[in-house]
Amino acid sequence: MDDPNVTYITFDAYVEMQKYRYLYFVIMLSAFVTILYSNGTVVYVIYAHENLHQPMYVFIAALLVNSLLYSTAVYPKLLVDSLSDRQVITYPVCLFQWFMFYSFGGSEFLLLAVMAYDRYLAICKPLQYSAIMRRRTVGIFLAVSWFLPFCCNAAAVALSARQKLCRFSINGILCSSTVHSLHCQDSNHTLRVAMSAYGLVLLFHLVVLSLVLILFSYIRILLVSYQSSKEVRRKAAQTCLPHLMILINFSCLCSYDVILAKAKIHVSRTTQLIMTFQVIMYHPLFNPFVYGLKMKEISKHLSAHFHLEPQLNASV
Repeated sequence: MDDPNVTYITFDAYVEMQKYRYLYFVIMLSAFVTILYSNGTVVYVIYAHENLHQPMYVFIAALLVNSLLYSTAVYPKLLVDSLSDRQVITYPVCLFQWFMFYSFGGSEFLLLAVMAYDRYLAICKPLQYSAIMRRRTVGIFLAVSWFLPFCCNAAAVALSARQKLCRFSINGILCSSTVHSLHCQDSNHTLRVAMSAYGLVLLFHLVVLSLVLILFSYIRILLVSYQSSKEVRRKAAQTCLPHLMILINFSCLCSYDVILAKAKIHVSRTTQLIMTFQVIMYHPLFNPFVYGLKMKEISKHLSAHFHLEPQLNASV
């Protein structure tokens, strides 16, 4: 029985839940297991081989660990909901899910920015690379990439927790930007303005500045590679192309979430369900396969790990 002192939020983006609940469960369980296994395998390969204990591979491992943590924060609740008669969540837990969703998302952008900067140093300033990218520097970059988004989003959640609720259903299957739709429009105006302003500040510092650094790094890499030998261009393409693929994919999916929150666009349940599935599945599934297949050293060790024929490795 529901506790009358607890506020429950209902997820209403599932399409024909009674009819397709087992299909939802199988899809999400399959995705979750694949995410855990594929990301975990690449992280293990990087950890187990000393020649991969270089900043570039450490940052790749960090990105994949981030996907693992993000998925672990999201999927268990989705799996429970798919088998439940009611898809509900308490408001405090909803805020926590929102906090985790955006904290790991912010970390993703910062890690991609750090990876772009690492490639910029390796290709554009190779003589200074070892002096700059020391173990301590790598540790600081990783700590900031995880610690900063968590601190920033904690303040956003604290502001949201003070807002009065007028709606108790979310057009979604998890608590993300749609949480704002629950707040009363006639609630504390000053608090609403503060939340909106703080959200824009977060967007600028965690996303826009990261994208600026990434674009600067890749433009410089492109210019240096264009003026260099064929071998330098090949190396730049081999190491930077996977990063760009991940960045474009992640940015497109995040843009949908930001536009939905800021423009307050109403979308159908089917559209919301499909887009949410892409956000929670596509990126965590995409990362390990891109880095596992496109990064030569990782691909080589993966081939050995799975006892594949040498010819397979040569063809990647």
